Amino acid sequence: MNIVDILESTRAIKSDIRNAYIDFSKMTLSLVAVVTDVVRNGRPVIGYGFNSNGRYGQGQLIRERFRPRVLEAAPASLVDESGDNLDPHKVWACMMSNEKPGGHGERSVAVGTIDMAVWDAVAKIAEQPLHELLAQRYGNGRANPRVFVYAAGGYYHPGKGLQGLRDEMQGYLDRGYSVVKMKIGGASLAEDQERIEAVLKMLQPGQQLAVDANGRFDLATALDYAKALSQYPLFWYEEAGDPLDYELQARLGEAYVGSLATGENLFSMQDARNLIRYGGMRRDRDWLQFDCALSYGLVEYLRTLDMLREYGWSPSRCIPHGGHQMSLAIAAGLGLGGNESYPDLFQPYGGFPDGVKVDNGYVNLPALPGIGFEGKADLYAEMRQLSGQ
Repeated sequence: MNIVDILESTRAIKSDIRNAYIDFSKMTLSLVAVVTDVVRNGRPVIGYGFNSNGRYGQGQLIRERFRPRVLEAAPASLVDESGDNLDPHKVWACMMSNEKPGGHGERSVAVGTIDMAVWDAVAKIAEQPLHELLAQRYGNGRANPRVFVYAAGGYYHPGKGLQGLRDEMQGYLDRGYSVVKMKIGGASLAEDQERIEAVLKMLQPGQQLAVDANGRFDLATALDYAKALSQYPLFWYEEAGDPLDYELQARLGEAYVGSLATGENLFSMQDARNLIRYGGMRRDRDWLQFDCALSYGLVEYLRTLDMLREYGWSPSRCIPHGGHQMSLAIAAGLGLGGNESYPDLFQPYGGFPDGVKVDNGYVNLPALPGIGFEGKADLYAEMRQLSGQ
């Protein structure tokens, strides 16, 4: 078998919203199709992937470095022992040939995007849902398709106001979410407290609020917020400072009794390991948000999970950033703690297959081959447009 082509298209996911650090008015992503010569039901098997929001499209890196390496490789060097399917680890190694260690910023996103498409193709060729394939190869042998999800939103928006924030959060709760998340750090502490309290007053027993500063704070501000947030029963306080400032994270953990969450902007196993070594993260209450689509893909994510086990962490403490179906499949197959969800944002790339509903904070994944993109009509229409199939 062989990879016939790798197609990329840079797509706009712009939105008139902002968090504490960036606005999304010019945000893009890369949509990728990995075309194979394997035929199922009279059509070639094609794997699809895309990168998560918050990082821009990676078309130039994909076209100039990673696509040529894969297409120029001997087909036999990219397949598994059976010769009937791709080996994602071999494809990953091919993409990373002639790359120096370090420098994880943008290439990790390009590789992670192609890696997603490769895994989609592998599971389709095997005629399995990806979560079942992962459970059999790397998990306990049996996937759990019931996955916890939370609703991410609460962005700053021109003219939104407190009522607009309440209306948004109520919409998520009405759709079955039990945990909602909002942004902080883009306004004063007093204003953010007002916004937090407005949402907390809406919540019923069993419902919780998480807050996300998107890495905005220096140590003093992070600690000021920690002191103020300590009075609230929050699900977590997320990414207070720069993602590579492990001392800030450790100091914050000493001062804040509640749960902390971070890791979505760490793009390699090595950086994740430094967080565990030096960031003061607590195994009993904190959450890790590494996103495979931004951090070299599932091949690297498997290394990260192995590292976490060495340091005594359970995969159940991982709730990835990104809100995409790839992380849902990983969560169901490898026992992660859940996944982020963007019910109304970054469409059609976020969300679930059509007909999947949130029930008391959980979704049940259908048994669709691959990652299951074909079950989401608006997203699959974009993918078919790219591949021409």
